[in-house]
Amino acid sequence: MLKVIAACGSGMGSSQIIKMKLQKVFKKLNIEADIYHTNVGDAKSQANNYDVVFCSESLVGNFNGTKSKVIGLKNLLSETEMTAKIQAAGLNQ
Repeated sequence: MLKVIAACGSGMGSSQIIKMKLQKVFKKLNIEADIYHTNVGDAKSQANNYDVVFCSESLVGNFNGTKSKVIGLKNLLSETEMTAKIQAAGLNQ
């Protein structure tokens, strides 16, 4: 099972939206994933415990030096973008 963390600035709205969208996308792609959402500070400290981090493109730099794969999103509501980036990262294999 893939361990995923969804991060946003405050850990409230945006990360919850990313989580809900990711749940749909992973289900469509038949990928089992455990998704946690939180703020960027908490996500940064926990990133190495997860396989992949999803966040806004503007927050990607916060995860420099982590061993997790970090995927930045331009449009947090776009399931199409999420699907494309999941496939490009090889997470669906």
